[in-house]
Amino acid sequence: MTTYDAVVIGAGPAGMSGAHTIGQAGLQVALVDAGPRLGGQYHRHPPAAFRATRPQALHHGWRHFSALRDRLADLPGVTHLPDHHVWSVEQADSLITVRAVTDLRRPVGVTIRGRALLIATGGYDRQLPFPGWDLPGVLTAGAAQALLKGSLVLAGQRVVVAGSGPFLLPVAAGLGRAGATVVGVYEAARTSRFLRHATTLAQNAGKLVEAARHHATLLRHRIPMHSGWAVVAAHGDTHLAAVTVARLDRAGNPVPGTRRRVPCDTLAIGYGFTPQTELLVQLGCATRVGVDGSVVADVDAGQRTNVPSVYAAGEVTGIGGAALSEVEGVIAGLAIRAGVGKPGRVPRRLLSRRTALRRFAAAMHDVYRVPAGWVDWLTPETVVCRCEEVPAERVRAAVEQDGATRPRTGKLLTRAGMGWCQGRVCAHAVSTLITHFGGRPASPADLATWANRPIAQPVPLRLLADAVPDLSAPQP
Repeated sequence: MTTYDAVVIGAGPAGMSGAHTIGQAGLQVALVDAGPRLGGQYHRHPPAAFRATRPQALHHGWRHFSALRDRLADLPGVTHLPDHHVWSVEQADSLITVRAVTDLRRPVGVTIRGRALLIATGGYDRQLPFPGWDLPGVLTAGAAQALLKGSLVLAGQRVVVAGSGPFLLPVAAGLGRAGATVVGVYEAARTSRFLRHATTLAQNAGKLVEAARHHATLLRHRIPMHSGWAVVAAHGDTHLAAVTVARLDRAGNPVPGTRRRVPCDTLAIGYGFTPQTELLVQLGCATRVGVDGSVVADVDAGQRTNVPSVYAAGEVTGIGGAALSEVEGVIAGLAIRAGVGKPGRVPRRLLSRRTALRRFAAAMHDVYRVPAGWVDWLTPETVVCRCEEVPAERVRAAVEQDGATRPRTGKLLTRAGMGWCQGRVCAHAVSTLITHFGGRPASPADLATWANRPIAQPVPLRLLADAVPDLSAPQP
């Protein structure tokens, strides 16, 4: 079995730039990813046979991505392993063992070993529950974008885009360009909050130009933008037929008399992203709560975690966008090179660039906060965990009647977060509800509970058995 100098998990901007930086030093790198092609979620794109349009028409920064992809292909030491779903990572005897599964229809176990590990697993959509969010036709903003970019499929014909965060703009613009009728973008944040960060915004003119282009697309396709509004309910029998939107006050509560019904067949909604930290937690890497309330990897100036030879880059260290992810990947790659005696000094300009991008990300998180009053949008019957069909009233009863003061206890009593998604969809909401009903804010320990998954991906039992040592064999 080949032992690589480094294993990189995740082939998005952070993983690609990290693998390229390591491979440039002549080292052997395994670039492991669950997707079929390089690019991750940010540069998700259809296979060549499906390409009925130019990929760059659907992507920001496609030319830059293509150049990085081509440079990776020119490095003989970088081995791309697509369709590899990593479910376990271990460290022993100065080696990292990565276990993955391929061909999910007829799963095959794969073991990959390396001397260093870079985790760049990215993130996924953060959701808030509301009445009707479990109706067919309600999907995440990321899912709508993935359908369009990866399969050239419109999520619907009459679409509402809602939630909070800069990601809503490219989603709405992309759907409009592709022919959908986007009846409105409902952004929960107020644009007046940008005034707090005027200096930071001025130092990132490129981001402002990008936002202006998206707004121009909205204007061209007559897509109205509503700031300070949120979807508070969805309606329909067997499929989404309409949503109720309301203007929010500064506390995130609907303003009386502002509710109105908007007919639509699709709702693309999201409140930012949550870092995917399961593999880091498996290894015992330290975490902290980021500026947006997410659990993120705690890394030093070289993107090192507290576990020797384990590095993290990109959204797992804090949601900050593709540009920051790529810079962090390069820094992590240089640190890995230095760890094996190869040239790896990090240029000062790269560190300065990371600082500037992190500052911009922090400003965006301050502007696009999750509305504090979202808990009051719920009815007792509102499902908060879709996998296990747990309503809000059951979570409340677990706290007020059964004394579930901690998310872990609430999880055991209600089964919230114990279904197929293992809390990836409902963790933020259920943690917040449990602590809200208990009369206190969620702590870092409350939020980290849900990331502790010894198995990061669903796998057949036989693959688990293959991974367990034969204890009946003579031990050294």
